[in-house]
Amino acid sequence: MSAGHGALLAVSDLHIGHRENRELVEAMRPGSDEDWLIVAGDVSETFAEVAWALALLRDRFHTVVWSPGNHELWTHPDDPVRSRGEQRYRELVDMCRTLGVHTPEDPYPVWEREGRRLVVAPLFVLYDYSFRPAGTHTRAAALARAEEAGVVCTDEYLLHPDPYPSRAAWCHARTSYTEARLAALGGAPTVLVNHHPLVREPTRVLRHPEFALWCGTERTADWHTRFHAEAVVYGHLHIPRTLYVDGVPFQEVSLGYPREWRARPGPPAGPQPVLTRRTTARPDAAAGAAAGAEAR
Repeated sequence: MSAGHGALLAVSDLHIGHRENRELVEAMRPGSDEDWLIVAGDVSETFAEVAWALALLRDRFHTVVWSPGNHELWTHPDDPVRSRGEQRYRELVDMCRTLGVHTPEDPYPVWEREGRRLVVAPLFVLYDYSFRPAGTHTRAAALARAEEAGVVCTDEYLLHPDPYPSRAAWCHARTSYTEARLAALGGAPTVLVNHHPLVREPTRVLRHPEFALWCGTERTADWHTRFHAEAVVYGHLHIPRTLYVDGVPFQEVSLGYPREWRARPGPPAGPQPVLTRRTTARPDAAAGAAAGAEAR
């Protein structure tokens, strides 16, 4: 816990398998010795690269808090670490603990500044295909439409839910576990951190609405109000912006892929301050790239 003047910063979707993104991560520095950094998932697809990036950032920032993205959970053919599903997640947690990085399985750290105390809660809740496009009332129908549109997330091939029978079942187990942990905070103000958005609103701008299937669950739709969030940090969509839902800022803090950020006016801004009002970015230019990038 820091009671000084450090900032609470956040970034996601580092994707350091791309040389340009790795260079961006190598250049990241805190503004002060007391800065905290939230890393909201998708560091990389291989275990070794995730460990390299988190170790580098932990050496530089006072505190690092990590939530897993879908890419960390892939069993990628290029990764010599062949663990799958829950076992892979637990191995990532163990690796973070050796580095001193906070995970969704640890006591939630408390960020304090000028007498203000906020519980920074990294979450891992996945998705259950409940963000369905209009006119589809079942998971099967929604997946069929996604296939017809050519928008199928790579998770379908590389993110294994073992030992759960499906990714949706894993999601439901995670939401039940996480909900109980957040309820036990007794109403303390929070910053909620999750790779996928906790509400559906951020996905409304996707050029391909079918991709929303892999973006979250309706089970978390009221968590920002129930659990007294002063901010929600997420990534995954590659559409960096701040969106207000029920007065709560939802901050998408992704770097994204080089082909996406090169098309914008300037390079990615890097870690973003949390709990400060920022201008909402126009999402239209990035929306199509976000869906296409993930649906490989």
